[in-house]
Amino acid sequence: MSFTPVLNSEWIKIRTLRSLTGSLGAVLLATAVFSALASTDPGSSTGDPLFAAFFGISFGQVAAIAFGATAVSSEFRGGALRVSLAAVPRRGRWFAAKATAIAAPVLAVGLLTGFVSLAVGEAVLGSAGDGITWAQGVRGIVGCGIYLTMMALFAAGLSAVLRSGVATLSILVPFLLIVSFVIGDMSGGVADFLPDRAGQVVLHGTRDGALGPWSGLAVTALWTAAALGAGAWSVRRRDA
Repeated sequence: MSFTPVLNSEWIKIRTLRSLTGSLGAVLLATAVFSALASTDPGSSTGDPLFAAFFGISFGQVAAIAFGATAVSSEFRGGALRVSLAAVPRRGRWFAAKATAIAAPVLAVGLLTGFVSLAVGEAVLGSAGDGITWAQGVRGIVGCGIYLTMMALFAAGLSAVLRSGVATLSILVPFLLIVSFVIGDMSGGVADFLPDRAGQVVLHGTRDGALGPWSGLAVTALWTAAALGAGAWSVRRRDA
């Protein structure tokens, strides 16, 4: 079977699961709401108005990783993976189609989320948002879409290894919301290379550190590629 029918099949699975479509809506809602709340704080815009506008991404990414984790982990319930692999014996092709079916809608929603967050953030910031240049705004919108997509794929790869969405979320959510910040405060520049902190550099107008906006996304891309590679290996080598 060629790649296109496999991709179409995986897309139908994702589109018909309400929990998955709800996760995509939560990405947009959580990011926009928390960005608006952060922008109301007078101190949030004094150093970096661009990041103040995109602050909600720290919370919206939780919904994105839930989307990626659930899309893959649902295959390990009730023998669904055996049915999928019976139709597509080439496991690598199936996993590539699954990853593509996850990435496409997250990228679309991520770009929309970036646009809405920037618009809401600038509106709430008022004159404090005048420091955000056109180039920074475009970079933030594009970076937001790419970052959310990579985090969803990172969770998808980890779910393929762990075979559990609950286990994946139990690891990633505390790490993103708590551990990453603690490590960042204690470890100096080492934490800048963590997947979330590196990728979010693109959302900052000005930032000191070893990574720039696109090199930070490149580091996150390496983490994502490693997770997807491990997931693909797990799908190929382990029993369905």
